[in-house]
Amino acid sequence: MAKRETGKAKVSCESCFFGQNELCALALDEPCATYRPAERGLRPERQLRFVFRTARTRSAYAFPLPG
Repeated sequence: MAKRETGKAKVSCESCFFGQNELCALALDEPCATYRPAERGLRPERQLRFVFRTARTRSAYAFPLPG
């Protein structure tokens, strides 16, 4: 399977927050699972908001009665 180009900059240990602040103790050839972009700091990525659809929560078929 071929890799797709996503347009994102290639991640490396040099661009990692932990690597730039000398907090990384790993000697790997590729970034680890704890990679964080240095320019963002330790802020987590934005997550999607969960929004209820009003039409479905008010319908009789959305929550059937036990029976």
